[in-house]
Amino acid sequence: MNPISVSFLNNQIKSLLETTFMQVYVEGEISNLVTHSSGHIYFSIKDENSTLSCVMFKGNARFLKFQLENNQKVVISGNITVYAPRGNYQLLCSKIEPSGIGSLALAFEQLKTKLYAKGYFEQNIKKTLPKYPKKIAIVTSPTGAAIEDMKKVASFRWNLCELILVPTLVQGNEAEFDIGRSIKFADSLNCDIMIVGRGGGSIEDLWAFNSEVVADAIFEAKTPIISAVGHESDILISDFVADIRASTPSNAIEIALPDRNENLMLVDSFIYTFEDRLKIILDKKALELKNLKSLFEQNSIPSKIEAIASQIKLLKSSFHSTMFQKFQIYENSLNSLKSNYILNNPQNRQKDGFVQLSKNSKIVNLEDLKEQDLIELQTAKTVAFCRVEKINKENIF
Repeated sequence: MNPISVSFLNNQIKSLLETTFMQVYVEGEISNLVTHSSGHIYFSIKDENSTLSCVMFKGNARFLKFQLENNQKVVISGNITVYAPRGNYQLLCSKIEPSGIGSLALAFEQLKTKLYAKGYFEQNIKKTLPKYPKKIAIVTSPTGAAIEDMKKVASFRWNLCELILVPTLVQGNEAEFDIGRSIKFADSLNCDIMIVGRGGGSIEDLWAFNSEVVADAIFEAKTPIISAVGHESDILISDFVADIRASTPSNAIEIALPDRNENLMLVDSFIYTFEDRLKIILDKKALELKNLKSLFEQNSIPSKIEAIASQIKLLKSSFHSTMFQKFQIYENSLNSLKSNYILNNPQNRQKDGFVQLSKNSKIVNLEDLKEQDLIELQTAKTVAFCRVEKINKENIF
């Protein structure tokens, strides 16, 4: 039995392994991960008892949807290759999927975590939309249904805004780069708002909007951006980075543009409020004018003359009334005196045999006289001067 060379043995092993394990499907945990500058990826996969060297060349690595990490559990499709000069064998990977989760889902979470750490999702940096935009840039496909839907909604909702379409590739391997370039171009157009999006599709169709290239372009844009990709249920990285997320492209236009009917009703309410307030102001001014006119009339020369004339008339009436009262009082007094005079008139009171007795022009009683007093006996027509000769004070009756 002749000995064989090492090279021959390695070649035999190579032939046997490569023809026997042409297609393998193996699960393990990544370790010793190295990404070469050439784009090739070198690593090992292991389980509790064994380790297997692996390599994924650049041609296949560029199709990876997620980033490989140490201690990550993966499922690999590939074939066994042997490097004969060293007698080493390794797994040549053609496809790698995360174990227990889809590659797209994992890639989404990885990028979401990365961008969150970079501050791309911070609410305090989100830009506000202008209420009445004059110009809107739309980054989407010129042939898709999305642009037609947006045009239709815009014409019905608010036709005073200019829409600028930036034709963009929104699906395929190069779509993310084209979207990024279109966003930068649209940002240079000095528009009020930018809408970035497309209609619905599978997750693979929408995947370009889950790229870091698109996220960077949205984050760096100075124009407020609405992300409008797919349907309500589709949540993408562009939705998190954009200033506002719309459930559909049509909804993006509804968010961006004011409602014409609402504004017409608002104008009507303004007109009603203006007319109502104007009426109140005019009524108030009319009342003030009326009061001023009344005040002027009250203080005018004719009004003052009339007021003085009225006072004079009142004083005259009061004077007449007062004088009449006084005359009445004096007349009553005079009548009373007259009546008393008449009652006390000696002619009216005179009776035969009765005279008025007076002494020194003063009426006295007969009992007060003394002998030899000079007295006057007086009637209405006659005065007699007498001397008292004798006084008899005995009771003559």
